[in-house]
Amino acid sequence: MNKVDFSRFLGAFGPCVAGLVLSLWVQGGWAQGIKPNGSGLPRGNALGLSALSPGEAKVSGPARANTASSVPQSSDYIVALVDSDPITNQEINAQVQQVLAQLTVNKGPVPPRQELSKQVLERVISERAQLEWAREQGIKVPPSEVTQAELTLASRNDLSVEDFRRKLASSGINPERFFEDLQSQLILQRLREKEVTPRIKVTDLEVDQYLKEQAQDFNKTVTKLELAQIFLALPEEPKPEEVQAALDTIAGLNARLKAGEDFSALAKVASQGPERKLGGLMGDKPPQRYPELFMQAVQFAQEGDVVGPVRSPAGLHLIKLVSKTAQDNSVFTSNQTHVRHILLRPTAQTGVNALRARLYALKQQMDRAELDFSKVAKELSQDGSAPNGGDLGWAGAGVFVPEFEDAMNHLDIGEISDPVVSRFGVHLIQVLERRKNTMSAKEQRDTAKNILRESKYDQTYLEWAQEVRGRSFVEYRDAVQMSQN
Repeated sequence: MNKVDFSRFLGAFGPCVAGLVLSLWVQGGWAQGIKPNGSGLPRGNALGLSALSPGEAKVSGPARANTASSVPQSSDYIVALVDSDPITNQEINAQVQQVLAQLTVNKGPVPPRQELSKQVLERVISERAQLEWAREQGIKVPPSEVTQAELTLASRNDLSVEDFRRKLASSGINPERFFEDLQSQLILQRLREKEVTPRIKVTDLEVDQYLKEQAQDFNKTVTKLELAQIFLALPEEPKPEEVQAALDTIAGLNARLKAGEDFSALAKVASQGPERKLGGLMGDKPPQRYPELFMQAVQFAQEGDVVGPVRSPAGLHLIKLVSKTAQDNSVFTSNQTHVRHILLRPTAQTGVNALRARLYALKQQMDRAELDFSKVAKELSQDGSAPNGGDLGWAGAGVFVPEFEDAMNHLDIGEISDPVVSRFGVHLIQVLERRKNTMSAKEQRDTAKNILRESKYDQTYLEWAQEVRGRSFVEYRDAVQMSQN
C-alpha cells in the first residue's frame, strides 16, 4: 500500500478539508472487503466531488454585491447567508490559508487573495446549499462511519488515529472541525449518488451504436487522450452581461496561460469544474469517453496546446490536450487478477493497530518461507474465503473496495502486501496470477453502458448543482476581509 506524503495529503483538501476521503473510502457497506459485480458507476475522477464556484446558478431571493466598508470590521462577521446558515469571514480566511498552503507545496502561482477569497466563498455557498438539501432529504451519516473513514485515512499514512489527529493539529487543522467536515463530505457523497446518478440515462440504441463503432476498430490501434480543462459555469439562462463577464474572465485566464503560467496550477485556483483539484485533468481515456464538443475542439491540436474558449450548455471551457497516445484496443478485454487474502476483524479487545502488528509479523515469516499463506488463511482468516486458503478467484477492476484494490494493483505476482486496512478489518493480500480476459457479450454491453454513463456524469452533476443552489436563498453581506498572516 502506497504511503501518502502528508504535506501533499493535507494540501489536497483545499477549501474542503475532508474532500480527499472520497477517493479512499465511501463505497457503501459491502461484505468481506468486496463489492458486488456491476455495482456503482465508474468515475474518472474520484476527487471531483466538491462544490462548484461562481456562476453555477442564479442567486435566489434578494442578493446584493459585496462591498468593502470604509469602517474597520471586527475580526469576524457574516459575509453571506445560505438560507439561515451563516458563512463567516474567519471561515473563508481559514480555507483560503489552506489553499495558499497547497499552492506553496505545489510551487504554483499565488493569485490575488481577494480574488481567491471570492472563489472560496462561492464554493462554500454551493456546498452549503447541497448540505441543506441533504438535510431536507433526511440523508445522514452516523459518527461510526465517519470514525471508520478517519481510521482509513490514518492507516493510509501509516499513522494511528491519535498520531493522525496530532498531525492535523500541527498543520493548523482542528481535528474536531476535520471530523465535522468529513461527515459533511460523506453526506454530500450520498446525496450525489442518490440524485445525480439516477439522472444519467443511457439507451440501448446508444449502447448498440457504441459497440458498433468499437467493432469497426477492433484489433486496431486507437488513440487515447488526456485532456484538462479550466471551466467557468454559467446559469441555465444567462443574461448577456453574465456571458460577457465570463468571457472577459476566461480571456484573462487564457492570457495568463499564454504569458507562461502553468495550466494545472491555474486550474486549481480558477476552474469551477469538479476536477479542479487535479489541475483540471479529466483522465486518460479513449476519445469516445469525452464529450463530442471537446473532441471537435482538439481534433487539430498538438500535445500541450490550449484551445478555447469553448461554449457548452454549462458554461465556458479552456481545454488543454495533455497527451495523445496510440495503444491496442482493450474495450472488449478486461484485466483480471487472481488474488487471495487473510482477513482479521477488529474487536473491542483487539484494535486495528494490534491486528496490523500481528499480520506484519506473519508476513515476515511468509517472506522467509517459514509459513504457508494458504495454511495460515485456513486457520486464521475471518472471511468466507478461509476454507479455500483465502482464494478470492479471478476478479476484474472495481470488484474490491478501493483500499484493497489499490494495494493489489501495486503487487508483483507472488508478492505479499503489508497489512491493508479497510472498513472490514485488516488484510494480507497476495497476487497469484494476472490475465487479460475477453469479455462476454453481456460484459461488453455492461462496459459500454458504464463508459457512456461516465461520459455524461460531469455535465449531469453540474446541471444538478446549479438546480440545488438555485433553490437556496443566498444573501451576500459584507466583503471578505483577508487577514495579513
